[in-house]
Amino acid sequence: MIDAAGIWAVVQELVSARGPCGQEDEVRTVCQAYLQELCDETWVDRAGNAVGLLRGQASADQGAAIRVMAHMDELSMVVKRINPDGTLRVNPLGGIYPGNFGQGPVEILGDGGILPGVLGAGPMHITPETNKGWAIKPNGGDKAPDWDHVYVVTRKSPDELKAAGVHAGTRVVVAQSRRALFEVGDAMAGYFLDDRVAVAMMLGAASLLKAAGVCPPADVYLVCTTLEEIGAHGAAYAARTLPGDTTLALDVGPATAEYGIQLGPAPVVVYGDRVGLYDKGVSDRLLACGRALGLDPQCAYWQGYASDASIAKSYGHTARSGLLCIATENTHGYEMVLKDGLWQCARLLAAYLEQPEG
Repeated sequence: MIDAAGIWAVVQELVSARGPCGQEDEVRTVCQAYLQELCDETWVDRAGNAVGLLRGQASADQGAAIRVMAHMDELSMVVKRINPDGTLRVNPLGGIYPGNFGQGPVEILGDGGILPGVLGAGPMHITPETNKGWAIKPNGGDKAPDWDHVYVVTRKSPDELKAAGVHAGTRVVVAQSRRALFEVGDAMAGYFLDDRVAVAMMLGAASLLKAAGVCPPADVYLVCTTLEEIGAHGAAYAARTLPGDTTLALDVGPATAEYGIQLGPAPVVVYGDRVGLYDKGVSDRLLACGRALGLDPQCAYWQGYASDASIAKSYGHTARSGLLCIATENTHGYEMVLKDGLWQCARLLAAYLEQPEG
């Protein structure tokens, strides 16, 4: 069982697991272990989503079922080509820039095993003779580094990389040595809190329901989804194939004055994003549940944003959608959330699932 004291240990376990888009195996293994403990039934669907079922009251119809989704995949890189010197040209998987990761250790997920590498941009002490490197130097072209300016150093020859199963399409991730959570006063920081804190939020809510012996009014499907960062493909499949009319996504949300959202512990109830509107009834009910708990949720309307739920709704795979977020600094970078905020979100989610209609 997961409680307020132990939920951050769950986050660390999830963050330590590698989960690039389309290769979420390590994260899925962690998710499955918790779902098996908390749910009445679990399975992995054809899209690679880990699914857990909390059975509701027998009298409920299938349309009343709720699909709760939090994604397993992380922002990562993919090999575009192997250069003659054995360095790797990589492209991003998801909305990430080299500066968000910074120069440092990475892991290359070759078919034959994991190889170490370093994401680099070359030395600082150069002149215009080094055209590409000069373009991003403050005393040179002064451009922001993009993916054509960086490379992964492997210290292997192309033949050695081929023998290790490294090729175009191989995923490259931030090394495990950089995945330890970092405590900053009342906050926790680290890579890939998007969306590992939301997975932990889902598991925490399920633990609260189980500890209280609560049977939700209708079936609840807890879905740890694949490929959210590059189009929410796992969520779209799950929304199309699982029973229910309502899809509720869990995610991080940008703490910024633009949206009037503060980096605080209060959950964020979202009413719309760049893809479309969330169902007002779902959002209003989340807000009411939070207020009943004394959590004073924040309300948001995102623009540069989309979620599992809004994308699934845009495809016509769900009738109703909602989004619950935890306020986050540095989204898609070295992210930071309030320690108390995660359990507050879990409590709100549990209250909603216990009584999704007012």
